[in-house]
Amino acid sequence: MWMIAAVLSAFFAGITAILAKCGIRKTDSDIATAMRTIVVLLFAWVMVFVAGSEKEIVTIGVKPLLFLMFSGLATGASWLCYFKALSLGDVNQVVPVDKSSTIMGILLAIIIFGETNHLPVKLAGTVIFMVGLYLMIERKKDDRPGRHGEDSRWAVYAVLSAVFAALTSVFAKVGTQGIESNLATAIRTGVVLVMAWLIVIIKGKQSQIKMINRNEGVFIFLSGMATGVSWLFYYYAIQNGIVSVVLPIDKLSIVVTTIFSCLVLKEKLAKRAWLGLFLMVCSTLAIAVWE
Repeated sequence: MWMIAAVLSAFFAGITAILAKCGIRKTDSDIATAMRTIVVLLFAWVMVFVAGSEKEIVTIGVKPLLFLMFSGLATGASWLCYFKALSLGDVNQVVPVDKSSTIMGILLAIIIFGETNHLPVKLAGTVIFMVGLYLMIERKKDDRPGRHGEDSRWAVYAVLSAVFAALTSVFAKVGTQGIESNLATAIRTGVVLVMAWLIVIIKGKQSQIKMINRNEGVFIFLSGMATGVSWLFYYYAIQNGIVSVVLPIDKLSIVVTTIFSCLVLKEKLAKRAWLGLFLMVCSTLAIAVWE
């Protein structure tokens, strides 16, 4: 069941990137992150009450709560970097770099949680995944007005996003032990919300909220909904499954993102990038099947 949840998480995460890209064409990425987090938080708490787990909040121990907070802070940092990267680069540039969090996450899971079953397969799959990731990363010169000199900035933010995303998975695995997954998602989303709005206030961008384009606002809302659904499946899979297997399955969201970016955003993908995508899918399937 947790593998199915991981696959569904990947699907909705893939849609999230496309919706988010459509929502930050003119809207500031920090504002978009803060607004969509409100949607995710509301959705998460609705699911908590639907599942009837709201009463469990008083029984949560200090350690799980602390790690859920760490997970939320890492997620917030990852989001801020990710959407800044999306605002500077193409989806098919940013997403592959961001997905390198899979490699870091798998290695951390093996070291910290001792997930050494079928270790040769996991390590070989990780190497193949890394090769595929490298092939997918495109270097493009952006000649559009006002974008000169920013060609490499998206990469810095994308790498930071990946690092924080990897830490998120480790913290979440510890924090969700013994806690209903919907409730854990809601708690950590609250931390993300506080962090996102603090960034907006510190940067003095709150006045830009009323300037959000209506159409982009709709995409930001839909992006938040897709994220909420993805998170619910993801943290159920993390809680009940094997982190070093859940991570690569979840990162297959890149398949959904790539297809949609080509069809909807008309972004082009080089042949080497398609080869890289194929290698990433094959390595993920190998890890999942052997497990």
